[in-house]
Amino acid sequence: MQLSNKNVLVTGADGFIGSHLVEMLLKENCNVRAFVCYNSFNSWGWIDSFPPEIKKKIEIFSGDIRDPNGVRKAMERIDVVFHLAALIAIPFSYHSPDSYVDTNIKGTLNVLQAARDSSCNKILITSTSEVYGTARYVPIDENHPFQGQSPYSASKIGADRLAESFYRSFNMPVTIVRPFNTYGPRQSARAVIPTIITQLLSGSTEIKLGKLTPTRDFNFVLDTASGFIEIAKSDKTLGEEINIASQEEISIGDLAYEIISQINPGAKIITEEERLRPVNSEVDRLLGSNEKITRLTNWKAAYDIKKGIYETIEWFKNKENLKFYKSDIYNV
Repeated sequence: MQLSNKNVLVTGADGFIGSHLVEMLLKENCNVRAFVCYNSFNSWGWIDSFPPEIKKKIEIFSGDIRDPNGVRKAMERIDVVFHLAALIAIPFSYHSPDSYVDTNIKGTLNVLQAARDSSCNKILITSTSEVYGTARYVPIDENHPFQGQSPYSASKIGADRLAESFYRSFNMPVTIVRPFNTYGPRQSARAVIPTIITQLLSGSTEIKLGKLTPTRDFNFVLDTASGFIEIAKSDKTLGEEINIASQEEISIGDLAYEIISQINPGAKIITEEERLRPVNSEVDRLLGSNEKITRLTNWKAAYDIKKGIYETIEWFKNKENLKFYKSDIYNV
């Protein structure tokens, strides 16, 4: 399916991955409606940082993904929906799990219900590699068992299964997109890479982190966004669950030393108790298979970890970007 001239809705468009996806969809000549979280500051999140000539091409829809009426209004005359709106911080889910059910599960239900009443041709539901929990085998393919090791991951498992049920029950054009750990410009400070970079750029020589031994499959945000687009374009992806993964892993400790080597080789790492997950909640290993996405689509990663980290550091070095981050606190 060609995306050019299609009416597309991006929920979570004001966020990290969503804002990059909006920019990429505009380059595909889509008519983009950006669903942003309503707030009294009239903030459009990262879309506010776009040049005026880009912003004027976007139709902004301010709303709340938890409200079915607003979601139904946002879905009017939409051909393709990219549903990214979610609560994603794992530590925050430990003390506020209700909000994750309301946003991630009920929000996804609202999108699916609204799509039943619309002429939508494709519905991409965003999952997460966290639904797999600690790897039982690697690389993790889409048949790997699910394990809810945090309220966050449990809420995403629930949302995924709702999406599957709408595909099977109502023959709806649903695809579940499952990115592994995405990083890059605009990522929030609750993630490990911005945590390390902002501490180093603020002059700290002691970098505070949690557990260093877990491994992750990291993907640069432009590779993740292009994965969404290629999945949307392919006629082979309906009803499928598809990983976006580099099929390479690196430990948090080795990742930290790579970033340190690019900014301040003299810095040291300190493990801080409050940054540690509960033992049974920590996901010790994530390494994804990208066999399915490369077989069903034209997607191919353009960034390795060194190149992606370099690009991310360069973005954070801009003081206009760095000012949005509080490097002196633990961002939950």
